[in-house]
Amino acid sequence: MSSLASFIFLLLTSLAATTVFPIILQTTVSATQKEDDSSIIPIRNEIHGDGKIFDITHRYTTDMPAYQSEGGQGQYIWLVSSMKNGSIANFSELKMGTHSGTHVDAPGHFFDHYFDAGFDFDTLDLDVLNGPALLIDVPRNSNITAEVMRSLSIPRGVRRVLFRTLNTDRGLMYKSTFDTSYVGFTEDGAKWLVEKTDIKLVGVDFLSAAAWSDLKDAHLVFLESREIILVEGLKLEGIQHGTYSVRCLPLRLLGAEASPIRCILIQ
Repeated sequence: MSSLASFIFLLLTSLAATTVFPIILQTTVSATQKEDDSSIIPIRNEIHGDGKIFDITHRYTTDMPAYQSEGGQGQYIWLVSSMKNGSIANFSELKMGTHSGTHVDAPGHFFDHYFDAGFDFDTLDLDVLNGPALLIDVPRNSNITAEVMRSLSIPRGVRRVLFRTLNTDRGLMYKSTFDTSYVGFTEDGAKWLVEKTDIKLVGVDFLSAAAWSDLKDAHLVFLESREIILVEGLKLEGIQHGTYSVRCLPLRLLGAEASPIRCILIQ
């Protein structure tokens, strides 16, 4: 064994086991385990950290809603190399729209000159995407208009707001058909937010921050300054309204106008 290999071996074996990086003492798998994996059950948590960390990212599935689709997202991952077929490892390829599931918009989504200039995800301010955030409930009987924004009385100084709407109550992110009756911002609601609040991160609970009736106009209001970041398709059910720390990280996709994003709330 080389000196480098010996050093690595000693280092690994000397590490104390933790709940994050446990040392696995048994590295072999019995023939019974190989034939019957029923005892290996993956755990998929929505809440972590003893109830203080909430995953507000929707899980990707083939039947999750997709923009203007009646049949859902469809297949988005392909296993191109399989150990069952003799490959030494499993290897998958991913193909889906950048506006799929929980995602974030870049300025080039509705401004072509921003797209051409390269305002993609390598240019977004991570300080906006991470920090104290307010989760609020929006009145359930309308889109987010200027009147609704006024009624919410969001104080100056609040920079990140997640808007929970009727979309969550209706479970629209769990239905395969893209429902154009979703709740979103109207143009005047977006203008109120831009002009009368300090909000820079707008989080919503469906695939678009803008109402279907104001799809283009509200997006133009939000994205024109390049200061407001839209996070769309958040999973906000079962979480108490109030102040949290939000953590959102998009992929660093050069040249893209949208990106899947992983978001959590920390209490």
